[in-house]
Amino acid sequence: MAAAAATIEGAIPVVERRSLWTGTPEIYFAKAIDNSRLVKVEDPRRTREMKHFGTALACLFLLVFTYAWQHFKAIEYGYQIESAKRELAGLTDMNRALRLEDASLRDPERIDVLARRMGLVPPEPGQVIRLEGGGSESQAPVMASNAPVVVLAGQ
Repeated sequence: MAAAAATIEGAIPVVERRSLWTGTPEIYFAKAIDNSRLVKVEDPRRTREMKHFGTALACLFLLVFTYAWQHFKAIEYGYQIESAKRELAGLTDMNRALRLEDASLRDPERIDVLARRMGLVPPEPGQVIRLEGGGSESQAPVMASNAPVVVLAGQ
């Protein structure tokens, strides 16, 4: 028999046939399964483990968000501090400029020049009358009085 098979194989040329689709066909069957009669049995050990896991996860969540909150608050406070430092530097410069302007405006020579330009002259002897003689020289407190004020007309 083997000899006959070999003779037949040699007599007929073998032609290889190639198919265009080389995958295996996948067939799906829908099967209706009724699970309405199944009852889930509660496992107390599994429930306890899940409670512990949930508690641990909540603690971890709380720690992570506390750390993140502190971190972002520290960054925000850093920005506020830098802003305050910048504002302080600006106000210090403005204070220095205002003190310089105040000193230049209080300069007696400048005031004398402006007074002469407006036509003011130094007071003549006798034009200045000091009330309560010597009150300005002593450093003791001065009591207010209800004495009438004398106004002298300009001469």
